[in-house]
Amino acid sequence: MEVFSEEAAKYVWGGAIPLQIHLHESEVTTLPPPPPALVLGSRIGYLPLLVPLIKPYFSSTLPPGEDTVWFDYNGLPLKWYVPIGVLFDLLCAEPERPWNLTVHFRGYPGDVLTPCDSEDTVKWSYINSLKEAAYVINGNCKNIMNMAQVDQFDLWQSLVKGNMDGYLRISSRLKLGPVGEDCFLKQASSLQPRQAIDEPDTVGCSRPSRIPVRLYIRNVGESLEYLEDAPIIDSWDRISYINQAVEIHKEGGNYMTLKHAMRTLLPEIFGDEDPDKKYELRGEGNHEACSSFGDQETISTARNDLVEETSFGSQRPSEANLIRIQGIEPDLNIPFSWVVNNLRNPDYFLHLCVFLRTSSHQAKAT
Repeated sequence: MEVFSEEAAKYVWGGAIPLQIHLHESEVTTLPPPPPALVLGSRIGYLPLLVPLIKPYFSSTLPPGEDTVWFDYNGLPLKWYVPIGVLFDLLCAEPERPWNLTVHFRGYPGDVLTPCDSEDTVKWSYINSLKEAAYVINGNCKNIMNMAQVDQFDLWQSLVKGNMDGYLRISSRLKLGPVGEDCFLKQASSLQPRQAIDEPDTVGCSRPSRIPVRLYIRNVGESLEYLEDAPIIDSWDRISYINQAVEIHKEGGNYMTLKHAMRTLLPEIFGDEDPDKKYELRGEGNHEACSSFGDQETISTARNDLVEETSFGSQRPSEANLIRIQGIEPDLNIPFSWVVNNLRNPDYFLHLCVFLRTSSHQAKAT
């Protein structure tokens, strides 16, 4: 299997969610009300980037006042800095096409969402994520900090316009990947405490590589049989979020699969094949729970508030226990290097949505 597949990358960059966007009824000033706007939202893009398309469509019916645009799904204000594809995979347990969203031009919920005044706000959020990823991968973000302004502008424009070739041309200078095929698990007999991210790099080829991962975890209920019956998410407090680096090694051990990576991320859930065994989720050292959400809005505080008991019965999750990456529910035995190189977002994070079957009192985010 190729380390980097141009065909797979094109599918990721070309991926889009059909959106049916309704103007909130409180902002309709004309009769009849305007029909919903139909647009395609790039999976790797962000909701505020759709405003130039949507605003002219609804402008003639808006009440007077200053525009502060935001979106909701079933009453839940949507995080503008989370990629559209991630929001869709996470909030639509059973994919909804078109995805029905509501747009608001008034009444910005500042208690839930951080301000987003313009496209520049989204751009700098993306650049900050890129810095964070670079720091995880290299131990510093000098390559991002030292980017020429013109390269920074062109990199952002390539994302806005869906120009994969332009993005690859510029991002290749940042020395953030790709991950090689020689991705191994470290032998259990030689496991050592993981190097802190701000410690000096180990000399030699044995230095582990770090893959930045954003993990979004949603509880769908203990007795759920079909995902289409999953309860609606009405608060971000019901989504748990973990920012973490997955370490891979260049020598020794076994080739690393997605299953191995999930055991690293959620060892108490994916770490045992026994379907009758219960796991208690405990916080560990090197986990950055709510790293990004926590900087902007607090979603959850610790992994041990996420799940106390859960069970997984097979190598692949059941219908109510699954992983989604870029809209795909992948086989857990796929090489992790392929997943990283071909399914990560342009911010160099691998965004993973995980659905867990646990009781509501057990999967409680604070």
